[in-house]
Amino acid sequence: MGSVIFLRHGQAKNNIERILTGRTPNIPLTEKGIEQAEKTAKFLEQMNISAIYSSPIERAKHTAEIVAKHNSLDVITDDRLIELDMGKFTGVPYDEIFTSHGNVFMKFYNGELEIAHNGVETFTEVKKRVLSIVDHVIEKHPDQNVVLVTHMDPIKAMLATVVDLSPTNLFELIIANASLNIFREYNRKFSISGINVMDPSRFNHDW
Repeated sequence: MGSVIFLRHGQAKNNIERILTGRTPNIPLTEKGIEQAEKTAKFLEQMNISAIYSSPIERAKHTAEIVAKHNSLDVITDDRLIELDMGKFTGVPYDEIFTSHGNVFMKFYNGELEIAHNGVETFTEVKKRVLSIVDHVIEKHPDQNVVLVTHMDPIKAMLATVVDLSPTNLFELIIANASLNIFREYNRKFSISGINVMDPSRFNHDW
């Protein structure tokens, strides 16, 4: 029995500025984000990791490289772990989007047509690509622990596949930066071992 370990990237510039950057390039990790990734990398040293896959987006790839260095592994980039395509909302501040379009995140999790009409990738599409990469790593690394470095909504897509979460649950669930979300796999069936797992010291501070 192996584990598929989803790791959200460390804090990035867009997280502080509250802007929907989507797949916009050159959005770096903050100093705090690098520190978060370092702590998670050390945490993972105890988990016998066999492989690390990453979204090609800079903030995820940098996080993956920090983890890889601590665990003497190479990073394998895979587009299936990429951030959501935010369509017309790319680069727009959260508050501005909520003022003009209401709660677009709830609409996203509800699968409302307005999302696709604005060029945003649908939650169904995210689930499909996330499950595809999960199937790939299970087949390629049987009974091993594999880390997938990605973004919040791909992780929520995996959670929503394993447990029945309502759109409200999905909206209110925050996946912390540089946290581990661990799924145990046996015969293509999954159980959740941990959500927002991170260095204990981080629980005493703002995530």
